[in-house]
Amino acid sequence: MLELRRFTPARVGLERAGNAIGTRELLAFQLAHARARDAVHGPFDTGALATEIEAAGMQTLAVASAARDRPEYLRRPDLGRRLDGASRRAVGETGGPWDVVFVVADGLSPLAVQTQAAALLRAVAERLDRAEWRIGPVAIASQGRVALGDEIGEAMGAALTVMLVGERPGLSAADSMGVYLTWSPRAGRTDAERNCISNIRAEGLSTGAACELLVFLMRESRRRCLSGVALKAGAVPGIIREP
Repeated sequence: MLELRRFTPARVGLERAGNAIGTRELLAFQLAHARARDAVHGPFDTGALATEIEAAGMQTLAVASAARDRPEYLRRPDLGRRLDGASRRAVGETGGPWDVVFVVADGLSPLAVQTQAAALLRAVAERLDRAEWRIGPVAIASQGRVALGDEIGEAMGAALTVMLVGERPGLSAADSMGVYLTWSPRAGRTDAERNCISNIRAEGLSTGAACELLVFLMRESRRRCLSGVALKAGAVPGIIREP
């Protein structure tokens, strides 16, 4: 079991003291749990993130879900999937239609998007031909969940929505970011109608690899006018091989 610990951060082969976990392992577990809690409740500096994204040549728009604060967001997932009234009006005035709208939401780990979203957006923007892709303002959403991108994309007249969101922290990763791609976004879309790129972080899927996969999915989604289970990523060299 100790050999396995060389290859995974999972809690395998733990030291024991009688019938209990050893003190070192217990303290490590408590620290990981504290980091996960801190990630969920951490601050989301939308202004700083907007500055980084705008430095990459993209416009931004600050929006918020119908959840008024973090406690309500955690108790009422449904509110995190809907815009508040002011944001709904704002996104409807962005001058679409757009080929793609990017949404950055804090999700369950503001830390993840705070530290990684701008770099991924910059890398993707450099790969897209602006003559072929009309990119809308990047919506920076507070207290947002994945499905919030459907309402934003629909209101902005987007053919494609790409949602960058902080993933639920685990006991080995508190800074993991996910990306969800949805063709023809609208309220009521299901998870089966999206493509997901998960575990984007320094110790997981790198920004470069995530960019490669995301750009492929975006191009294929637009070419085939679909997303989700019908859109496979196996053709991306060196990243994912599907049977």
